[in-house]
Amino acid sequence: MRRALLRRLLLMVPTFVGITLLTFMVARWAPGDPFSLDLETVGPSQAAVAQQRAAHGLDAPLPLQFVRWFSRVVRLDFGRSLVDQRPVSERLAEALPRTALVAGLALVLGFGVAVPLGVSLAVHRRRRWARVAEAALVAAWSLPGFWLAVLLLLFFASPHFLQLFPVQGLADGGFVLPVICLAWPTAVVATRQVRAAMSEALAQDFVRAARARGIPERRVVWVHALRNSLLPVVTMLGLYLPHLVGGSVVIERIFGIPGMGLLAFEAIGARDYPTVMGATTVVAVVTMLSMLAVDLAYAFIDPRIRVGEAGR
Repeated sequence: MRRALLRRLLLMVPTFVGITLLTFMVARWAPGDPFSLDLETVGPSQAAVAQQRAAHGLDAPLPLQFVRWFSRVVRLDFGRSLVDQRPVSERLAEALPRTALVAGLALVLGFGVAVPLGVSLAVHRRRRWARVAEAALVAAWSLPGFWLAVLLLLFFASPHFLQLFPVQGLADGGFVLPVICLAWPTAVVATRQVRAAMSEALAQDFVRAARARGIPERRVVWVHALRNSLLPVVTMLGLYLPHLVGGSVVIERIFGIPGMGLLAFEAIGARDYPTVMGATTVVAVVTMLSMLAVDLAYAFIDPRIRVGEAGR
């Protein structure tokens, strides 16, 4: 197991280099320039633009720029923003906790609803209410997140209806509505995944054997069957965490949350290369650590994986 863990940690290094290199090149090749986006309206001279580019090292060849950036990142130095000259690490330190709070609560809420609901749908799949619930899940999946956000704001933050939460920001319970918006698609997809995995597990021979030994049905479902259907759920959990951290741009913009998604979106629009790369680095690290956590969880849930890794 230790050898497998070490191998995965070593594989994270070229993966990280590849992700950051690809993002670095795409950001530099995108049309526009951070110092000449408003060249015609603001009127800076070409000489002034060239001077600014040279001052920030943007006139060097792209491979050299990447080597310089990577050499700073390994020392946890993300440089300074081209927009306000603040250290990128400070901007990330301000944005990441807000996104982590909303994403973490959304993940807990989404899977907290999905697991018991998915298990119930699998156990009672022949009942009419279960079929109605499955149809409702399909309809819920088709509901766009931004439309749900607008509806929640209209009914729960508008003075014309129930003004229970603020329109924007996280203060005074402002995190409730964005958490619901982010948890909604997570809960829908995870519920269907849990239902499918549980239905397959309940049809296995070990479940019939457990019932034949007189084990209570509740224990058969929630211990024996559920544990053997958790692998796809754990995979989804590992995939959704980085998605919520880096992919909540629309929700953060609607609810006025200055988090990672909104920070990256604004940085891309301003061609703020250091901030774009800093946000990409954080999301890449979160993604790789999530995948590593999934592998470790696999070994904990399924002993056969530990045995297979030990034999390599």
